[in-house]
Amino acid sequence: MRIHKSVVTPLGILTLASDEGALKAVFAGVPDPAANHGLGRIVEDGFEEVERQLTEYFSGHRCCFDVDLAITGTDFQRLVWAEVSAIPYGQTCSYKELAVRLGDAAKARSVGAALSRNPLNIVIPTHRVVGSRGSLTGYSSGIDSKRFLLEHESSEATAALRIQCAEAAGLPA
Repeated sequence: MRIHKSVVTPLGILTLASDEGALKAVFAGVPDPAANHGLGRIVEDGFEEVERQLTEYFSGHRCCFDVDLAITGTDFQRLVWAEVSAIPYGQTCSYKELAVRLGDAAKARSVGAALSRNPLNIVIPTHRVVGSRGSLTGYSSGIDSKRFLLEHESSEATAALRIQCAEAAGLPA
């Protein structure tokens, strides 16, 4: 069954959508009720675990998400999203670096296009991908949201979490 719910977060209102109990979308704002987004009915319950993990993320106590996902996309998009999910909390990677990791530096624009179609903002952390010189370019929820998320992850308040997450991933802290 497809259901959705809008929740208030420090980033603003996010809409969570699921299909058969697996999270399929996280996006900014509230969907227009007159439009057919295929989100199913509005509910009050059914997203407790996602909400808990979002609360932990925004309070600086979670660096990655552990919920069932219903990821839909092309093979290339899924490959890009998997690679971006490996970018450690509090760190960034350029579109070109991500393309190189995927085997072809010339595919930086294709990587950007795949990232723009990420249906699971924050959970799949496409906000961690920046321009070659660290510039904030492209984010489906807007540059202000991207800036907010990057500042949150690099803040003094989350320094201990960055170290903990790096150590858990076997990376230097």
